Amino acid sequence: MREVLDALWRAAGYCLHPRVLLWSLLPVLIGGGVLGLLGWYWWEDTVAATRALLERFELTGALLDWLAAQGANQLRAVLAPLLVVALAVPLVVVAVLLLVGLSMMPAVVTLVQRRRFPQLEQRRGASALQSAGWSLACTLGALLALAASLPLWFIPPLALVLPPLIWGWLAYRVLAFDALAAHASPEERRVVMRTRRWPLLAMGLACGLLGALPSLLWAAGAVALVFAPVLLAASVWLYTVVFAFGACWFAHYCLNALGQLRLAPPPAASGPRIEPTP
Repeated sequence: MREVLDALWRAAGYCLHPRVLLWSLLPVLIGGGVLGLLGWYWWEDTVAATRALLERFELTGALLDWLAAQGANQLRAVLAPLLVVALAVPLVVVAVLLLVGLSMMPAVVTLVQRRRFPQLEQRRGASALQSAGWSLACTLGALLALAASLPLWFIPPLALVLPPLIWGWLAYRVLAFDALAAHASPEERRVVMRTRRWPLLAMGLACGLLGALPSLLWAAGAVALVFAPVLLAASVWLYTVVFAFGACWFAHYCLNALGQLRLAPPPAASGPRIEPTP
C-alpha cells in the first residue's frame, strides 16, 4: 500500500508537468473531434431510429403509451436520447482509454524512467503492435462484459457499480501492460503482473470509479440531453484527464516494481541437498 500511495502522489504531480499536459491534448483532439462530427451528423437520426425501435416492440410501446396517458410526455420524449447516451458513454470511456494507452502511455513511461529510474534497462518485451493487440483483446472482453451486464443496469445500484468495475478492470489490464512493455522482458512483465495483481487491480478500479465522475454532466436531466452531442464531446476531456492520471500512476508503480524485481536475489535452485565430502 505504501508503494501504491507513493506512486499516487507522484502521479498527481506529473499530471501538472507541461509535457504531460501537452500530450493529453492529442486524445482530446482526436476523440472529441470524431465524437463531435458523429454527433453533428448522426445524433438526430440515431435518436429517431431508437425511438422507432422502442415503439416497434410491444412491451416498450405499451410503456410509452402508459407514460403518455399519465401525462408524462416529457419523459416519453427523453427516453430515446437517454438510451442513446447510456449506450454511448461506455463506448466513449473505452475509446478514450485506448487513445491514452496508445498515444500518451509510451511518452509518459519514458518521462518517468528518465527522471526517476535512469539506470533501468529497456528490454523491449513487447512491441507497439503487441501492445495494440493486447489492448484490443482486453477491450473486446470489456465490451462483452458490458453487453452481458446490460440487463442489470436497470437495477439502480448495479447501474452505478458495474460499468466502473468493468472500466477499472480494463484500465488495469491495458495500463499495466503498456507501462511495462518497453522496459520489462516478457517473463518480467508476467511476474510483475502476477505478483502485483491486487494492487494493480485496486489502482485500475480507482481509475474506473474516477472515470464515472464525468457522468455527473448528465445530472441536469432533460436539459443535458438537449446538448448531448456537445456534452459527449466535452466529456472526452474529462475522461482524458482521469486516464492521463492513471497512466502516470501505473508508470510510477510498475517501473518501481520492475526495479525491485531486478534487485531481488534469484530464487534458490530446488533439488536434493548434497553434503560436502569430508
